[in-house]
Amino acid sequence: MKRLLLLAIAGVLGACGPAGESTEEGDTASAAATVAVDGVTDTEVVFGTHTDLSGAIAIWGVGVLNGARMRFDEVNEAGGVHGRQIRYIVEDTQYQVPRAIQAANKLIYRDKIFAMLMAVGTPTNNAVMEEQFEAGVPNIFPGSGARSMVEPYRKLMFSQHGTYYDEIRAAVKYFAEKEGRTTPCVMYLNNEYGLEIVEAAQDQAAEMGLEVAEMAAYKITDSEFTAPVIRLRNAGCDVVLMGSVHRDTILILEAARKIGWDDVAWVGNNAAYGQVIADQESGSGEGYYAFVHMAKIYEDDESLTQVERDWMRRYRERYGEEAGLPAMEGYRGADLVVVALERAGRDLTREKFIAAMESIDDYTDIFGYKIVFGPDDHKGTSESALSVVRNGRWVTLDTSITY
Repeated sequence: MKRLLLLAIAGVLGACGPAGESTEEGDTASAAATVAVDGVTDTEVVFGTHTDLSGAIAIWGVGVLNGARMRFDEVNEAGGVHGRQIRYIVEDTQYQVPRAIQAANKLIYRDKIFAMLMAVGTPTNNAVMEEQFEAGVPNIFPGSGARSMVEPYRKLMFSQHGTYYDEIRAAVKYFAEKEGRTTPCVMYLNNEYGLEIVEAAQDQAAEMGLEVAEMAAYKITDSEFTAPVIRLRNAGCDVVLMGSVHRDTILILEAARKIGWDDVAWVGNNAAYGQVIADQESGSGEGYYAFVHMAKIYEDDESLTQVERDWMRRYRERYGEEAGLPAMEGYRGADLVVVALERAGRDLTREKFIAAMESIDDYTDIFGYKIVFGPDDHKGTSESALSVVRNGRWVTLDTSITY
C-alpha cells in the first residue's frame, strides 16, 4: 500500500499542473477547488466502502448497505445535495483482511472516493485506516464498535456506533446492581474484538469490587461449545458476557440449553444482536440479552411512530424483507452524511465536510436516538439500549444505559 500511496501522490501532482495552467476567464477559485477534491465533481460526490456481503458478518454488511442506498436514492431522486448526486461504491471483503486492503487501495487510488463510509468489520478497518488517513480520506461511521474506531481521537474519523467496551461495562454494572448477578464470566472470540470484551468486563468488575470468575476463549472456526459452557457453569457464573457474533452466539446458547443451564444471564453486545438469534426454533435464544446502540423494531408493533411505520413499509417494498438493526444503522448513517453535505455547502471540500459533521450537535434520527458531535468529540453516542429475546422477538427494556 505504501507503493500505491506514492503512485497516487505522483498522479495527483501530475494532474494539478494542467489544471493550474488554465487561461479560461470563466474559471473561478471555487471551480478549481472542486476539481482538486477527490470524489467531487460538478454533478456528484463519491463515497466508498469495503464491507462483508458474503462472509461471516454479511448480515451486517448487506443490511447496512441496503439502508444506506435507500436513503441516498431518496435524496438523489429529489435532486441530490446542492445539485450533486451521491454515488456509493461498494467492495465485498468477505470479512477478510487481505481483501479489505485490496478494496481500500482501489477505492482510494483508482475510484478516488471523497470518504470511506460505513466500512464493516473491526480487523478490516484497522488494517487500512492508517494508510487511508495518510491519503487524507475520512473514515465515516465504520461498522464496528471497537475502541480503535474512536480512540485515539482522529480528525478524519467519526462514529455513530458506540463501543463494545462501553456496552459490556454497562452490562456488568446493570446486572450487578439491578439483578444481583455478581459473579461475571466471559466467553469470547480469541481476537482483538473478543479481547476488548474481556478488558471491559475486567475493568468494570474491578471498579465494583467484583472478580471475573472464569473466561473461555474460542476460535471463529469452532463449532462445539459444550466443554467451555460446562466450565463456566462449574465456576458458578451467574452472568456471562459474550464476545461473540451471530453464528457462535447461537451455538453457545444451544450448548447451554442442551446441558440444562438456565439460571444464568447470557449478555451480548451490538456484534451479537440479530433476529436470527431470536428465531431459533429450539428456543435457545429466549432470555438472551444484548446491549446495543439501537434496538430493533418490528412492523406490527403498535407503539411505532407513523414515521417508523412508513420507513419499515418502504424498506420491505424495496427489499422484500423486514428491516433489521443493520438497515436502521445504514439509513441513519447515510442521513447524517446528507445533513453534513447540506451544511458544507456547494463549494465542497473535505475540510468543510468535517466541520459540518462537527456542527451536528442536535440530531435525532427517525427511530428516536440522538447523535452528538463536536470539534473534539467524534464518538456520536455513549449510551446503550438493553434488549432481551422474549417469544422470538427482541423487546427493548431501556434505551439510555451507561456505566
